[in-house]
Parts: sequence; C-alpha cells; structure tokens
Amino acid sequence: MSATKMRVGGGDDLKTQARDAWLYALPLIEIGQLRQRGAGFGMKLNTFFHNKNLADHRARAVTTPNNDTLYASGQIDLSAGPVTITLPGGGERYISLQLMDAYSNSFAVPGTRTTGPDAVTIRLVGPNDAAEGEGVIRSPTNHVWALARVLVDGPHDLDGARTVLGGVSMQGPAAEHRTGLADRRAPWREYFDTAHELMRLNPPPVTDQALLRRCGFFLAKGYEGVDLTPEDEAEIEAGLAEARTMIRGGGITGGARPIDGWSYPPANLGDFGQGYGFRAAVALGGLAALPPTEAMYMRAVGESRGVFDGTRAWRLHFPADRLIPVNSFWSLSLYEATPEGQYFFADNPLNRYAIGDRSPGLKMNDDDSLDLWIGHESPGPDREGNWLPAPAGPFALFMRAYLPKPELLNGQYRLPPVEAVREPGS
Repeated sequence: MSATKMRVGGGDDLKTQARDAWLYALPLIEIGQLRQRGAGFGMKLNTFFHNKNLADHRARAVTTPNNDTLYASGQIDLSAGPVTITLPGGGERYISLQLMDAYSNSFAVPGTRTTGPDAVTIRLVGPNDAAEGEGVIRSPTNHVWALARVLVDGPHDLDGARTVLGGVSMQGPAAEHRTGLADRRAPWREYFDTAHELMRLNPPPVTDQALLRRCGFFLAKGYEGVDLTPEDEAEIEAGLAEARTMIRGGGITGGARPIDGWSYPPANLGDFGQGYGFRAAVALGGLAALPPTEAMYMRAVGESRGVFDGTRAWRLHFPADRLIPVNSFWSLSLYEATPEGQYFFADNPLNRYAIGDRSPGLKMNDDDSLDLWIGHESPGPDREGNWLPAPAGPFALFMRAYLPKPELLNGQYRLPPVEAVREPGS
C-alpha cells in the first residue's frame, strides 16, 4: 500500500507529517548529539564537566555561546535514581543552574533570581520517583541537561569565578551513555528511529498527543514494513526540506516582527508548550536559551536575512537615559553565521567577542550617552575601547540582558537601532 494513501489522525499528507514530525523531534536529536559527543570525550553521565575558560572562536559545541559566564554542564540520566546537585552561593555574583528536559524545556532555574545569594542543595528526581522533602525538584523526563552559569566580571575576576564554578557538583548513580544516535543530517529513517528511541526513554507529555497521533507514521515508526514508492520518498524529502527552511534564521526570537531593528523573544522561550516549530528553531539557532525572566535575548535584524556586512562601519548609540534596564548585566555578542543558520564567535585581533557594561576600557560620552562601534576596521584609537570587531563578511548581533527589569520584559523599554556610520561628505 502506498504511504501517501495512508492517513494518520487528522489526515495530513505525507509531506506535512514528515515536516511536523522532524520539527517535533529536533530538540531530542540535538541534545542526544550533545550527550553522545560528551561520551566521546570521556564525560560521564550524572557528573559535571567544568569549563574554566570563557568561550571564544574555537567554541563550536553549542550555537550562540556567551562570553560572559563560565559553564558547568552535566548530562543526567534519572532512570537509575535521583541525583543531588549542589549550587554554591554566588553572593553578589550572578549564578544560575538551568535544568532542561529531553525536549529542551527549562523546567527550573535555581540561582540568583530564584534561590538567592546563598548555596542550595537540590535533589533532582525522575518523573516516576517519589518527590518528598525539602529541596526536591521533579524532572518531566529521565534525561536532563543541567547547565550552570557563573558570571565573570572582567579578566581580573576569572580566578574568583573559577572558584565559585568549582563548587558546582553532582552526586548520583552511575549510568551508561547510549551511542549510535543519528544527527539532524541523517537519512529520515535513521533520524526517526533515533527520535522514537529517545521518546521511549523520555515519554512526551499528554499535551502532545494530538501531534503524536497526527504524525504517528514517523514518530511511532508506522513506516516499518510499509512499501514506499519513489513518489512517497519524494514527498517525505520535500517535507524535511521545508522543515529545515522554516527554522533557518528564526532562532531565539522566533521570527518575531522587529521593533526599531531588533527582534524580541516570545514569552514561551525556554518553556515552549506546543510551540514545536519555535522550539525546533531554538534547538538549531539558540539551544539552551534561558527563559525571558532569567535573560532577555534580542537579535538585531541586520540588512539581509538577519546579518550585517562586516566591511561597513556600524554604531549602536544609547542616550544617557536609555541604557538597558537590568538587575545583573548586559552584553552585545557578535557571531559569524554558518550556512545552516548556527552562530559562533569570529576570530579577531582583540580577542573580543562581546562588549557590555562590564567591559574594561568602555568609555561613556561627555553627556553620559554610550556609543558602541562595530565593524571589521578599527574605528580609531580613541574608540577602540568601545569597538566590537567583526569579520570581513556577514555577521549577526545578539544582545543579552540578564535579570531584566520589568520595563524590558513588558516592552516599555526598546533598544535603539544599529545604524550604518556615514562618512563625512557621503
């Protein structure tokens, strides 16, 4: 029987089912790849790996890394039992522990905003374990990605931040990595075989049942034992191609309509609900983005397809009374873009990948306004402290605002536009 004659649930055609199923599964696939790569580097489950250096142009494990915090990353498997996590006190230093389920939803973020400046001990339990006592957090899935961030307040502060990072620890039962997982470039059968296995280990919530029934041909491996015609295969490939096109460039702002040249994140960033397309776009272009209450991510829309031309000079001007309202810090990061729509830091002569309110040498104007200069060529010795170097080609700009104040969260405050610098006489 031809698969195109088959109808699952609401009766969508094979192309639509393939597209929606591929988008639904992408976060599982991307996080599964992180776990698998970690196993290749000898990283054990239910332990933390401490990255004691700030990310630079060589950091290619996760798209849109930041250059503001040190990380401790831990891949967790709760199927063998709970784990205990210690998050040290940050005092006045920003610290957070983002806990993400297998579908990339942030289900808890202990740290400065939620648990305060003192140390906290967490008992993390799986979806079917007893959850009693103080300090217990239940995960919706057995697989969890725990990502701690510790602020580095400038080069002089690196040793102090490393000391705090060293206090991020985990104790739990031993667990074995699963290998042989397909990545997003795999043939569709391998991709969905892996998705099905990860869903078996991490059952989806009941609120996803409508999509799961509609796309069961792929997500429940309904294709096993079915003879597919060349036309069927072509429909499936067309659905996957459409899915890849849909998520390219959307990222953490979800393709939102820009305001004054900036796109702002939807409220469901990091806790996506049934926003499967947006969730997939973030898995590709901003995996592990924090929820807006923890950090606001804004992207400058650029000249074309979200990117700027590095061979031109650009300026971001903040009036004295319009600096970014945050309770922690802000920084502007610059990335070169890959053809697939991922973003990584670009090598540059200053080894400067972001600039913000903690940057050494940052100069305010005489009227207390602030200019940031962006481009491949230096803006001159007097402005180099405020220069964010760009490659001689396309680049993207992302603004991070940690612990945003209400006026930023509710839209009363908006960033000024990034403007091209006009040369005298032009």
